[in-house]
Amino acid sequence: MRTFVDGHEIEYDVRGKGPALLFLHAFPLGLSMWDPQVEALVATHRVVRFDARGFGASAADELTPLTMERIADDGAFLLDQLWIGKAVVHGCSMGGYAAFAFARRHPRLVAGLVLQDTRAGADTAEARANRAKLAARVLDDGSQAAVEAFLPKLVGETSHRERPALVASVRERILAAPPRSIANALHGLAARADSLATLPKIAVPTLVLVGEEDVLTPPDEARAMAAAVPGARLHVIPRAGHLANLENPDAVNAALRAFLSR
Repeated sequence: MRTFVDGHEIEYDVRGKGPALLFLHAFPLGLSMWDPQVEALVATHRVVRFDARGFGASAADELTPLTMERIADDGAFLLDQLWIGKAVVHGCSMGGYAAFAFARRHPRLVAGLVLQDTRAGADTAEARANRAKLAARVLDDGSQAAVEAFLPKLVGETSHRERPALVASVRERILAAPPRSIANALHGLAARADSLATLPKIAVPTLVLVGEEDVLTPPDEARAMAAAVPGARLHVIPRAGHLANLENPDAVNAALRAFLSR
């Protein structure tokens, strides 16, 4: 399905009935990364997901950084358009950064938060410089440059060793993203706000999920984040890296069901 926000075409998917759950995808993927969760939860929840601008079938702001605020505002617009008053917002990696922006900008829409394989802190100066270098390289060499930079770290050791089909699928999803969209997102990620001060202000039920093999946003960082959010629960997903919901969907789905049932 498609809608328009400020003249930009946004691809979205909504299924099921019941309490609403909004998924915000990781960089540089799209709404399809949530397929295992939709299949598991659609019988009990109204599941909403969309492609961030420039990814999947959503149109890009050609020369504009994809900010976390833009993703959050597009998600809020979609919920309002669907007449959804509140939703549990589940973000992975870049989607987690956008979930923080969502909680700050649209608190009336947030029934709960799931922060998966993400972090609250902003980029360091070195990290921002590295993102800028990679953005330039992607524009020069194509999306393969993003594959080379991210795929080794996006999934965990177990997936690289035992799940070649999954690794190949993630590679294809990255290659499908236009270079300009990848570069725009990299600039948006580098410019994102520091959300450390947001953590103690979160007043909704919160679940922090992290793959035990995540090297990009490791478990120790997830533990610190969960400790800073009042009443938050932490669940470490075994045999999974940065894309825990794809690498060990059964464990993630079980943790989500338990959280949502409360």
